[in-house]
Amino acid sequence: MPTPRPATSGASASSATGRTRLSGPLRGAGLMVGGGMLLGTVGLFVDEAGRAPLEQVFVRCVIGCAALVAYAAAAGRLGELRVDRRGLRVALLSGALMVANWALFFAALQRSSIAVATLVFHVQPLWVMACGMLFLGEPRSPRRMLAAALALLGLGLAVGPAVLARPQGAYLQGAGFALLASLCYAAVTLIAKAQRRLSGFALATWQCGVGALSLAWWPWLHGLPREAAPWLWMTGLGLVPTAAAYVALYSGMPRLQAGQIAVLQFVYPITAILVDRVAFGHRLSPLQWLGVLAMGLALWAVGRPRRTGTLR
Repeated sequence: MPTPRPATSGASASSATGRTRLSGPLRGAGLMVGGGMLLGTVGLFVDEAGRAPLEQVFVRCVIGCAALVAYAAAAGRLGELRVDRRGLRVALLSGALMVANWALFFAALQRSSIAVATLVFHVQPLWVMACGMLFLGEPRSPRRMLAAALALLGLGLAVGPAVLARPQGAYLQGAGFALLASLCYAAVTLIAKAQRRLSGFALATWQCGVGALSLAWWPWLHGLPREAAPWLWMTGLGLVPTAAAYVALYSGMPRLQAGQIAVLQFVYPITAILVDRVAFGHRLSPLQWLGVLAMGLALWAVGRPRRTGTLR
């Protein structure tokens, strides 16, 4: 039983409880929105750095891991980073998949546009849903099937006009890389759902650490840039859409329901589209925005929990 508060009246206790219930979801939503906006800048950092995808992944992992460990030390969360043998296997496997995801996605950004690559990448919740139904025994509800069809239609509307307008091989290759990246990230998501040994924050930190170690051969063979500009952009890549974004997202997620998370995760692609428009002048047509809306509705439908009682 909770410890009573002797000096609190019934009205004030009710008010305090209401504020607690309200502040948790509101704070969680604010953190998710902030984290999604930070993630949405990743394409700008990658494009402006102008370096090879694996080099950028390596620097991102080194700086991101160092920043996350520093945050864990300051917040008293270093204990979360300890793993047993099974947890280490989870960290190594998810880290390898995350490195592949980042490398493919960065290659996609360099070959297509930020908006197109990000929208193609965001079919990954559909892979998670499909694998859940095929391998994890999750229900094959009509709502989920309809949501999948709506998301695919939205993806076609959002990406199709851009691909048809630029039929170059590199542009199509970029869309293909983004699709492969979404598969890798979906696998990471399934691993994270199946294990209970690592928190989301700890898993992100280990993924950056695994990436830094597994790509340590890159600077040995290819060197690192001597100019200041690429270092500034790659340092920002490790700090802003990596460490800061992960801290915000993994602090906000526990305060929200799955359906709320599914909706708020769409802040990321919307921000990426706006960054692409402001920084590089790439504008989506009304038909493409309709596709974005359809994808957002579909992801909301996939993540929305069933109502089993009153809304809280």
